[in-house]
Amino acid sequence: MFICNHCPYVKAIMDRLIRDTNELKQLGINSVAISANDVADYPEDSFDNMKTVAEQNGFSFPYLYDESQEVAQAYGAVCTPDFFGYNKDLKLQYRGRLDASRKEAAPADVRRDLYEAMKQVAQTGHGPEQQIPSMGCSIKWRAA
Repeated sequence: MFICNHCPYVKAIMDRLIRDTNELKQLGINSVAISANDVADYPEDSFDNMKTVAEQNGFSFPYLYDESQEVAQAYGAVCTPDFFGYNKDLKLQYRGRLDASRKEAAPADVRRDLYEAMKQVAQTGHGPEQQIPSMGCSIKWRAA
């Protein structure tokens, strides 16, 4: 997943993100988060602040900084949050949202899109046919 510290879309889902990644881990599905934002323009997304956010939220997954922004470009990441789910053969099976949340968390009983998709991938090797793209803040690219 591509996330960052300052994005209101990420902040709105943080509790759900922690819940779902922990539950996916119990199914043998690991997670990793990457922040690729330009910290010169968005200092809240600095590596030191990333460590603080990870500690405060009890991340059970690595939270990596893509300083060169090459990883985000290679993935085609466009926003935070942006989720990519792979099967055991490292074939992309899910590219979508966590759930219907926007800048505010969706109702508690909303469908858990990422969780359900990755559970399906674990069981069948294939993601759902219908996937809803992520919505959030754009990746903050450095000026060329």
